[in-house]
Amino acid sequence: MGASKHLSNDLKTKIIQHHGLGEGYKKLSQRFKLSVSTVRNIVRNWKTTGTVLVKARSGRPRKISERQRRRMVRTVTVNPQTSSKDLQHQLAADGVTVHRSTIQRTLHKEMLYGRVMRKKPFLCTRHKRGRLRYAKAHLDKPASFWNKVLWTDETKIELFGHNQGRYAWREKNTAFQEKHLLPTVKFGGGSIMLWGCVSSAGTGNLVKVEGRMDSSQYQQILENNVQESVTKLKLRRGWIFQQDNDPKHCSKSTKAFMQRNKYNILEWPSQSPDLNIIENVWCALKRAVHARKPSNLTELEMICREEWSKIP
Repeated sequence: MGASKHLSNDLKTKIIQHHGLGEGYKKLSQRFKLSVSTVRNIVRNWKTTGTVLVKARSGRPRKISERQRRRMVRTVTVNPQTSSKDLQHQLAADGVTVHRSTIQRTLHKEMLYGRVMRKKPFLCTRHKRGRLRYAKAHLDKPASFWNKVLWTDETKIELFGHNQGRYAWREKNTAFQEKHLLPTVKFGGGSIMLWGCVSSAGTGNLVKVEGRMDSSQYQQILENNVQESVTKLKLRRGWIFQQDNDPKHCSKSTKAFMQRNKYNILEWPSQSPDLNIIENVWCALKRAVHARKPSNLTELEMICREEWSKIP
């Protein structure tokens, strides 16, 4: 078919006319000075399509058959972690050699795209039931309920920590010029641990945790700061204390401390999705602190307190 498509339609028509008069392929090839295969292809095309015209084609035929395409889609649907290399080996077993980009384009046409898997805590059935029960119990709570909550948590702030990648405008091949580098120090150059609390009215106390916090130190922090923060934030009678399920928060001695002090504790599900609003406050605090570039841990603590007091 390769040679026949370059011939004029008039010549092909003459070949068909003479073939209709009984001339064979060999005689036609001699008459028109063409190869036998070219004549045969012209006649075969005419018999199949009823015309001597060569129909336009959409391009090179697909290497991946329709059946193989369906199997690929089925494979990645059942096991989304199948790689394009795995599919490449699968096709190779069928005698089909294609580049991985061909496989990816084929799946893209099926609206299937390779994406980084999102991470989440492992949840067993008990965790899922607990989350659902918590959601149903608190879904329709009015704003007046949430306004009574004192949200608490701990966080670590590194001296030279960088919460996220930063951008710099630069020319090509200047990445390692000093002004384009983001300095790093092993282990963040040191860090401090903070305990803090917030409510809808603003920020409460912020405390530096000395060393590794255990149940005793946690209880001491609560005793010295919770009631003071409740008064500062003007939380009314019946205020609610929130904490996560960290072991030192849930130890027997901490539970006994909270019972003695009549804490009204907000239920918090195991393997919580962490809906604590203080997480957003920590993020804002760290951005503000790192923007001021503290040079030592004493300065870091001072700047943390200053920026904490500025949060509205």
